[in-house]
Amino acid sequence: MSTAHGKVEKNIGFMIILIILFVSVGGLVQIVPLFYMQSTTQPVEGLKPYDALSLAGRDVYVREGCYLCHSQMIRPFRAETERYGHYSVAGEFVYDRPFQWGSKRTGPDLHRVGGRYSDDWHRLHLLNPRMVVPESIMPGYPWLAENTVDGATVQERMQMLKNTYGHPYTDEEIAKAPETVAGKTEMDAVISYLQGLGKTIQTRR
Repeated sequence: MSTAHGKVEKNIGFMIILIILFVSVGGLVQIVPLFYMQSTTQPVEGLKPYDALSLAGRDVYVREGCYLCHSQMIRPFRAETERYGHYSVAGEFVYDRPFQWGSKRTGPDLHRVGGRYSDDWHRLHLLNPRMVVPESIMPGYPWLAENTVDGATVQERMQMLKNTYGHPYTDEEIAKAPETVAGKTEMDAVISYLQGLGKTIQTRR
């Protein structure tokens, strides 16, 4: 005697519809509540949007595909927090578009790298990683020291982030953006971005 379960398994079309339905309901139950939780939608205390130079550096970081080898999400496990520092919390990423979480770690996680090394260390590391980390397999990025930051582009991006996503940039900050990044190289910008990562929650041992 055929059971209802057997009928579903034999009817591929109906089974696909049921799978989509159950996955959709399960996804909505898990995701929708997050939009109404302050801890996931509000910035942590002290968090500010990226300044002009750091924002330019973040764009270079994304352009060069750094996220393919470096995650920016410390999981709440002892092995991770002992190595990298306090685990990442959602409120730290409110001004990140796109997020740089990642799950691939050819290199170390960078979420708490801000202030851990000097600007000179980062400069050498970006020029030739093996100058400071002999075993590194990371490629060098010497062209970043030659390319200058486009102030007009940074200004447009800040204006867009304010108008579209509500980032709390002031009109003065946006107006001064070209002046702020004038004469700065892409390497200066990337270093500025890296030096600000994860510093809002200061629990690094």
